[in-house]
Amino acid sequence: MARPKREINTSLLDSVTADMLGGGDIGALHDDSLRVERILLDLVRPDPLQPRRVLPDRIYQAFHAERMTPSQSLRELILIAQVTARQQGRPFNNVLELLGNPDEEESREDLPPLSPEEQLVRDLVNLAMTIRDDGQVNPLTVVDVSQGVTRQFRIETGERRYWATWLLRDFIPGYESDGMIPCIVIPPESASAFRQAKENTARSGLSAIAMARQVALLLLYVHGYEMPTGPVSGDFYRQAVNLTLRDKREYTANILSAMGGINRKQFSRYKALLRLSDDALEMADRFSVDEGRLRYVVQLEADDQIEMIRQIVQFSLTRKQVKDLIEKGSETDQSSDDAPVSRQLLQLAKVMRAKDLPDPRVLADYLTTQEKNAHLARARLQTLRQVLIEAERFLAD
Repeated sequence: MARPKREINTSLLDSVTADMLGGGDIGALHDDSLRVERILLDLVRPDPLQPRRVLPDRIYQAFHAERMTPSQSLRELILIAQVTARQQGRPFNNVLELLGNPDEEESREDLPPLSPEEQLVRDLVNLAMTIRDDGQVNPLTVVDVSQGVTRQFRIETGERRYWATWLLRDFIPGYESDGMIPCIVIPPESASAFRQAKENTARSGLSAIAMARQVALLLLYVHGYEMPTGPVSGDFYRQAVNLTLRDKREYTANILSAMGGINRKQFSRYKALLRLSDDALEMADRFSVDEGRLRYVVQLEADDQIEMIRQIVQFSLTRKQVKDLIEKGSETDQSSDDAPVSRQLLQLAKVMRAKDLPDPRVLADYLTTQEKNAHLARARLQTLRQVLIEAERFLAD
């Protein structure tokens, strides 16, 4: 893939910091090219490469391919949240109901925690109500990507504020909007992936997968890769797997600083997460699975990655439990036709050949006693089930 030479912009890395955007004096910005404008909301679009994803992948792909409008995308997100909420015994018709009633909180304590979609809509509603009551205190940062007479602005930072504004305009009853949103306007020659990264990592809630995308984006940026203007899959970010800081030493300090001051080891660990399959990336991002547990999941095949992440979410497995499950599973896989059969495999085959198989209740009790955790015991049974399924597949072949 040809990579054209171009100048890398880091000059504005510190000119717009998260503190300034968090409520500081806009007049403190010394760059004369920056200005604050009230822009028609319809002229503003999120950045499809933004590492911090707001929309679930299916809606993200449709929206950035212009198959959905902002209102349609939010309606689809709310519908997903409604279906999940109904299944969990907490249905809602109006998004304001997600804010809850303090008098009803105790009666809901026995219900499962909110799904990621419910939590996302609830967070957006909270932000929308703050904007309604206090105004848009923090302007978005947008890049002017207008062409000719067609005005268009791409969000560099502030995508959640964008979606909260749309939610407020189209889904909060009684709100009257002038259709405008305040923005700090960045000229296209001053656009900076570094500033976007610094804003992302300065704010809480950035998932491990979002950090991995951010690592990839900065590496691709300084190595001169072309940046797409539409939706991307995991393959776009995976181009960075074989790119290193060593090849761009002059940008290393800026990259690590933009990533929140992490060290090279942490940087490499986040980059390694790009090896996860697309489905695994989406699930891990959706449930905010941390890097400490995902670093072991990367070692698995694609189908096994999904199953392991599902177990992590369902049973709240710790990093040590994930490590033990995967490492002990890999020991079984290391045997070959020429290698001696392991003692554990011989014992398993002996049990399976016995006329009287173990009593399931006794087996469950024994595993729980050994693991001291019913969830981990169940995870081990599921791992064994997967091994047996694979063995049956080999017999069929």
